[in-house]
Amino acid sequence: MPAGVLLACDVGTVRIGVARSDAGQVLAVPLDSVPAGDSAVSQVLALIDEYSAVEIIVGLPLKMDGTEGASADMARQWAAQLEGTTEVPVRLVDERLTTVQAQRGLHAAGRTVKNSRSAIDSASAVVLLQFVLESRAKR
Repeated sequence: MPAGVLLACDVGTVRIGVARSDAGQVLAVPLDSVPAGDSAVSQVLALIDEYSAVEIIVGLPLKMDGTEGASADMARQWAAQLEGTTEVPVRLVDERLTTVQAQRGLHAAGRTVKNSRSAIDSASAVVLLQFVLESRAKR
């Protein structure tokens, strides 16, 4: 994969958390989450254009036993919708425990779940994207 910005999306029923990498694909940083719904794909498409993203990572929320449930179905459908509207590659990546890691990080920074609901979504996308970046760096 050539260098360039990657975007990651953590798809939820209320919000879609979004993160981006730097152009060198070393560091993931949060972007604002976008409301889930009809305009979510167009908002993410605008971010793809704004950052000239070369790949989109969409979190696939598998159950702890590795099987898929309703949340995974929703993420797959959303990723397929996004993929149908852009030439930028869209890739699903297992996101088990990213929300837990994001909540722990925010808690360590003094934030509660109640006062950081929208930040959790983007922080989850950061955890997912940083995992992808570090996995690629090891190869």
